[in-house]
This record gives sequence, C-alpha cells and structure tokens, in this order.
Amino acid sequence: MCGIIAIRGEGHVVHDLYNGLISIQHRGQDAAGMVTFDDRFHLKKGFGLVSDIFGLKHMRRLTGQLGLGHVRYPTVGQGKGRDAQPFLVNAPYGIALAHNGNVTNFRELKAELFRDNRRHVNSDCDAEVILNVLADELDKGVVTRADRAFKAEDLFRAVRGVFTRVKGAYSVVALVAGHGILAFRDPHGIRPCILGERRSAGGRVEHCVASESVTLDLLGFQGARDLRPGEAVFLDAMGGMVSRQVAPGDPRPCIFEQVYFARPDSVIDGISVYKTRTRMGSSLARAWKQTGIEVDVIIPVPESARPAATAMATELGVKYSEGLVKNRYIGRTFIMPGRLQREQNIRRKLNAIRFEFEDKRVLLVDDSIVRGSTSRQIVRLAREAGARQVYFLSYSAPIRFPCYYGIDMQTRKEFIAADHTLEEIAAEIGADRVFYQEVDAMVDAARAGNREIRAFCTACFTGDYPAGELSEAERQAVEAERAAILEQ
Repeated sequence: MCGIIAIRGEGHVVHDLYNGLISIQHRGQDAAGMVTFDDRFHLKKGFGLVSDIFGLKHMRRLTGQLGLGHVRYPTVGQGKGRDAQPFLVNAPYGIALAHNGNVTNFRELKAELFRDNRRHVNSDCDAEVILNVLADELDKGVVTRADRAFKAEDLFRAVRGVFTRVKGAYSVVALVAGHGILAFRDPHGIRPCILGERRSAGGRVEHCVASESVTLDLLGFQGARDLRPGEAVFLDAMGGMVSRQVAPGDPRPCIFEQVYFARPDSVIDGISVYKTRTRMGSSLARAWKQTGIEVDVIIPVPESARPAATAMATELGVKYSEGLVKNRYIGRTFIMPGRLQREQNIRRKLNAIRFEFEDKRVLLVDDSIVRGSTSRQIVRLAREAGARQVYFLSYSAPIRFPCYYGIDMQTRKEFIAADHTLEEIAAEIGADRVFYQEVDAMVDAARAGNREIRAFCTACFTGDYPAGELSEAERQAVEAERAAILEQ
C-alpha cells in the first residue's frame, strides 16, 4: 500500500506536492519521492519520511507546473532506497511514473521486458515494470504512424496494452515530458484514485489526482470524483482534460482501505471511511450482545478503531474511554516490515492509563488481528494496568489469506486466524475471549455508503481474488523474500 499524488498547476507545484504527501504519509513510511517538469525532469527521492527527505534546497530545485509524488510502503522489493518512486524513462518523450498497488506477475514481466523488449529494469519495484510496459506500448503505437506527433489517443492505446499485460492491482500517475499528466486505475479499481479541480488565482483550471480525498480537501481542490475502474484520464499541459473508459470495469475496491488504511476523513468510491467504521462498530456491538457478556468499559486501540469503539459504546450503553495513549512520533506498526521492529515499536507507541483499566472488565476494540504479535502486547498492557478481564474484538473479519494487491500480507504463514480456533487465538494473545466481525456484516457496512458498488475485494478474508492469484513460482519467491524480512 502506497500513496500517490499528481498535480497540473498554474505555478510551481512542488509545495502542493509536499503538503499532499504529508496528508497521505500514513500510507507509506519507508520512502518518498517527487518529480517535477519544466523544460526537464527534476527528481528527488529517498529513504524515510517526507519531512526527512525534502529540504529547502530540494523545494527550490523542483520547479515546474507539472509534478507527481509518492510515499512508499514496500510489498515488492525489500524497502531499499533504489526502490523509491517515482521512476523515469527517457523514451518515448520522457515519462515519470508512480503507482499504488502490487503487480502479481512482476517477475515474469521483468524477464519478458529484458528478453523481448530489450528493456532493463534496474530495481525490485513493480512501478518500474509498469513504467517500462507503458513506455513499450506507447512506443509501439507511435512508430506505426507516419505522423509521430504526440496524441492523447496514443496514451489510451498504451494503457490498454498495460491492462492486457500487467496483472494485479494498481492506480497509476505518470508525467509525460512537455505534454501533461496521465492517470489510470486497474479494471477492478482495487486501489483508490481520486480526481479534483480548482481555479488558480489567474483563473486557470488546475487538477490533482491522489490516493485519498483528504489530499484534495487540504489543497483546496473541489468536485472530487473517483476514477472508474478501467478508466484513464489525461490532463494536458495547456489545461485540457480528456478521459477514456479503456477497459470494461468490474469494481472491486479493497475493503481493507475502509477497515484500516485510509484516513477516517477520506471518502473513497463515494463511501465515507469514518461512517463505514462507525457502522462496523454498531454491527459488531449487535453481534456481541448475543454473547451475554457484560463489560465495564470499551477502549479502542488508537487510532483507526475509535469510530467503531465509539459506536459500540453507544449501542451497548457502556462507558467509552481513551485508555490507551498513542505516541504520535512512532509510525504505524502494521506497515513496519519486520516482526522485531513491530514488536519493539508497539511498546514505545502505546501506554495505558491505569485508572481506566484497574479492576475492570475491559473490551478492547481494534481494526484487525493479523499476526497476533501486536494484539498480544496490547492485551499485556491491559493486564499490567490491572484489568480484571480483557476481551479483544476486531471490527474486521479473521484474516486468513495472503493479500497480493498491495497490503504487506503476502505469505500463508503470517495469519494467526489461518490455523487457530477462536479459543486458541485468545490463548495465544492472552485475552479472555476473542471476537470478530462477520465478513457479510463488514461488507454491508461499507456498501451502505454507496449501493452502486455491489462487491468489494475481500481476498484476505475469503480467498476470492478478483484479479487473480500469484503463480506458484511467484508465490515461492515472495515467501522466500518475506521470510527473512519478517524475522528482522
């Protein structure tokens, strides 16, 4: 899971790109990058947080009215500096590209590009593969015409070729030197991609494409709309916009965006993330009532679980408390790559307010239980603070299957729910009881925000992969790579 932004503006766009990346920093803490264009590309990227990578000297150098940016959370590749996005190719025209998602046939395409298209991919990042496929398809279309002048239709034909060759989930922004910004979303629309516009002081229409609506809100872009699955949009350098439905769309947006990844103040595919989490909390409370177990206090695991926990407290008529305090200077532990790194940071990240736990029957609410290591440490915090009983509830369903579409859960051995009963999970994390949301209830809570979406990608919960699974060879390669990282 990563974050992307692209802007076509009237003046230099670097400050808006920077602020936009800050607004989606929660989507990736591994690396970040920006590229702008005036008469040439200006690129800066590196390892770390946005505020660590970009200084005043970089902001002054990144000039141009066209630009794009990226924050990285590694899924393909091992978080090395060379895997930071955006990537560049010189021909045709010169293209810079960044994406959010995961290419399931990455290694196959990397070999094919070298063997058949004489293109070398220099990193382990799938964005560079998408870029080279796009450039190859665009080159094919241009050289077959006597008139080799730039045409937007050539871009749309190239995107059609990308959809044919590149499998998986991807939302893409690309900058074509001297011509404009291209954005497209895979035919299943698994990863989000949102477009907005604003009027500049000079009266010109400016556009922004980003992963979440919160970016558009903060930068003052209006009229946000989601790119449709299979749609491509071209924003030309002169201020025009043209879009094409390049491939038939079969919408299957990722449910985990609603559960955890997206900011609560975002609206994705017309669905309020905050309201969805609130509805998930209400439905979970109704299911919990059937157990007949009484509790004294409901405490969320900050921060994503707050809306659900608040709704549960209201539904159950139980006291709500912010009994766990988060250190805001520690990043999101879920997206830290190594097991030891996650475990070390959870204790530094959270601290319990003893008076809210002492001698109480505590109901802890979290967005999910993945590997169980984080949940175990949170339960231990509650016990150490004096809780008499600890019940651990997840407002998402049990995660039992790998995600191949951009969330860093790619190996079959990572999930505590895959081969444990509820009782065994409770014992493993030290809770008196573990309780999960049902898949149907989770999906219904999201669909209530937009009935036009008939299905979501629930692959990590159900094993139903709308864009296909990895090949066995690809799966073994990923599992070998991840096994080492998980033990770091």
